[in-house]
Amino acid sequence: MRSRAPGSPTVPPSAITARPTVPASRRPPSPAAVRVRERTARSLRYAAPALVGYLTVRLFGLLVLARWAHLKGHGVWPTLATSWDSNWYLGIADHGYQDSLGTTYNSNNLAFFPLYPVLIKAVAGVTPGSRASVGLVLAVGFSLVAAWGVFAVGAHLHGRRAGTALAVLWGAAPVAVVQWMGYTESLFTALAAWALYAVLTGRWYAAGALAVLAGLTRPTGIAVAAAVTVTGLLAAARTRRAAPLAAACAAPLGWLGYVAWVGARIGRWDGYFAVQRLWRNAWDGGAGTLRELRHLLAYDRNPQLFLVAVSAVLVLSAAAYVLCLAERQPLALLVFSGVLLLVVLGSGGVYFPRARFLVPGFPLLLPLALAVCRARRVVAGLVLGGAVLTSAWLGAYMLLVWPGPP
Repeated sequence: MRSRAPGSPTVPPSAITARPTVPASRRPPSPAAVRVRERTARSLRYAAPALVGYLTVRLFGLLVLARWAHLKGHGVWPTLATSWDSNWYLGIADHGYQDSLGTTYNSNNLAFFPLYPVLIKAVAGVTPGSRASVGLVLAVGFSLVAAWGVFAVGAHLHGRRAGTALAVLWGAAPVAVVQWMGYTESLFTALAAWALYAVLTGRWYAAGALAVLAGLTRPTGIAVAAAVTVTGLLAAARTRRAAPLAAACAAPLGWLGYVAWVGARIGRWDGYFAVQRLWRNAWDGGAGTLRELRHLLAYDRNPQLFLVAVSAVLVLSAAAYVLCLAERQPLALLVFSGVLLLVVLGSGGVYFPRARFLVPGFPLLLPLALAVCRARRVVAGLVLGGAVLTSAWLGAYMLLVWPGPP
């Protein structure tokens, strides 16, 4: 037995084997987290030209709006953050949903899907500023995520240049001003674009999850669900893998879940559709759309300018879908755009917001983006410049001159 030297300190046995505890905040990130971070950084650098182009387009539109608003004595912030549907979402974030159907037209907030107001309430609870400001900041932030996703789809299919043109054209859509308003178009487009990208790249669990969230954002979330479900079922049948089947089964759950919840809340199985009827919004197979188009373009001798613009968007969108079919776009994009058009054009409800409802339909812009990429630089510049100027002017006109909602 070895003796301890005189005067040497006594070292407890636990001190020999115990390791110092490292706080969780100082621990190095896991290899998986590092890989995700590096992959995200590479993807962001790759998308940088598209995001810069998108920001330039939207900032120009904002400057035109600000100048026009100043001349008319209006404030830009309330116009973007607290007008029309923005107030409905803020009201849901403040007070929640109604618990009955009622009989008053255009007054039941159960027509508005919950994800955006839930996010406003959650973020406003941990940040300074009003909920209106939070809602506007979220919309702008989600618009960048959406532009990134739009670029990712275009670049995956046709290369970086086509993806950049697609993102810029999406930012220069006729009523793209709503992308920077307290509306759900930016959030929904972000979820739709990344869900479609996930399908194209075989990331089925992500596609299913994003489709669920899209279904909780807008009624047209059913278009994202349809795209993921159809392609997932076909992929599952072809490969016998569980992931696409799981995505196909999960995709409609967000939309179906909210519709079922509304029915349970007001005590009738068709509760959500009854709410929509109180908003004079029922699907009629397109009869109402054709009637409005015929009246505006053939019989009305003095049609309102904004309604003419909406009509042009609807007609051009239908024509663009024919081009998408001719170019044999991937099935996921065709199903998404087709169902979106079916819902928007087949609705018998109010006519004037139809152009806004089609803002998330970015695959419809892909034929134009490819044409811009193939054209000479002068022609491409004229097309993109014309789109940017038209979008900026029409956006300001829609918010400051047109008397109704966008």
